[in-house]
Amino acid sequence: MEEITFQVQSDEQSGCFVAWWDDSDGAGGITTQGNDLRDLQQQVTEAVAVHFDGSAAPRRIRIHFVSDPVLVQA
Repeated sequence: MEEITFQVQSDEQSGCFVAWWDDSDGAGGITTQGNDLRDLQQQVTEAVAVHFDGSAAPRRIRIHFVSDPVLVQA
């Protein structure tokens, strides 16, 4: 597998980012979350490594925000 795409959405109650990927073959999927974008990247990377065998892991992981994030500046 060359690439997988995680859908990402902000959870308004917790303030976390939730990411999910569903296997197109119906063999399950991956769901994880992170407190911020840096944490989300780490959590997604670790979840993919655990889900796939070493040689079957995708070479690229894409994240797609379901809605565009808004950055608030003070």
